[in-house]
Amino acid sequence: MAMVCLTDFEKYAKEHLSKTAWDYYSAGADECCTRDDNLLAYRRIRLRPRVLRDVSESDTRTTVQGMEISFPVGISPTGLHCLAWHEGEMATARGAEAFNTCYITSTYSTSSVEEIVAAAPNGYRWFQIYVDQDRKFSEQIVRRVEALGYKAIVLTVDVPYFGNRRNFILNQFKLPPHLQLIFNGLHQKQETAGQQTYHTSDPSVTWKDIHWLQSITSLPIIIKGILTKEDAELAVEHGVQGIIVSNHGGRQLDGTLATIDALSEIVGAVKGRIEVYLDGGIRTGSDVLKALALGAKCVFIGRPVVWGLAYKGEEGVREVLQILKNEFRLAMTLSGCRNVAEINRNLIQFSKL
Repeated sequence: MAMVCLTDFEKYAKEHLSKTAWDYYSAGADECCTRDDNLLAYRRIRLRPRVLRDVSESDTRTTVQGMEISFPVGISPTGLHCLAWHEGEMATARGAEAFNTCYITSTYSTSSVEEIVAAAPNGYRWFQIYVDQDRKFSEQIVRRVEALGYKAIVLTVDVPYFGNRRNFILNQFKLPPHLQLIFNGLHQKQETAGQQTYHTSDPSVTWKDIHWLQSITSLPIIIKGILTKEDAELAVEHGVQGIIVSNHGGRQLDGTLATIDALSEIVGAVKGRIEVYLDGGIRTGSDVLKALALGAKCVFIGRPVVWGLAYKGEEGVREVLQILKNEFRLAMTLSGCRNVAEINRNLIQFSKL
């Protein structure tokens, strides 16, 4: 079966994963309006290409937190990769390493951080955490990944409570007995949401906890889950090094802005003081181009990576990244841009429909 676009991988995954696994990855909150709008929002954005610009040579490289990556697409923190492929996050890490891009490892990984680092020793990795009610537990996680060479801590801030994902309740989703989470302590700190058990972060977390996190690590801190300019300004004031504009793939609060719709006001609030990234809804190279034109330094993909895993493990992840890279290069050059630095807001027009 020839895979020519990311939706081909989606179709394959839906056909070959168990219903429970598919529902886990595809689930959105409540009516799934935000999940779906993350994709639809890109259709409301039009490109204004320039011509006669000599695009005989092009360069897709960029940097994130001072590290060069081969193109402005990284891998978002998504959990339970072993549900899709037996090697799980180890295969994902190797795929990211092969493309010299950033892989954000999830706290809800099913391969240990030691296994992930051993599988891709030269990979560029950040680690995603929640602030646990037991701060010592969170501190142990941070120190463990810092010692293993992770280059940034990504703090997810949009899960004070678990979103209402109806498929989880209908399926009574639980972690399969043959799998275990990366940090066993999460098993001991589970809460009930409907019929499923799942751990959430401490709902009492506030901005002051950013200072606590800064006190236990020298790594850059990236805040994931910002959707408003007010919170973006607070993030800058509290000294974080980056923001990921994210609505958790539409899995938390239904009815929020699509991430691409929230991007402009956040970029405007930040004013270049820290880097702004985005996840949610990226399916084509043109989507990547639109996000960069609106001010994102880099985008991250989640579900498409899982689809790639379901297809062929590491090879599938590589194919997903290769397709996106090829599409991005083509969209960039067809718009008259020879490199990432030439992409700007003048490329964008919002549809009046």
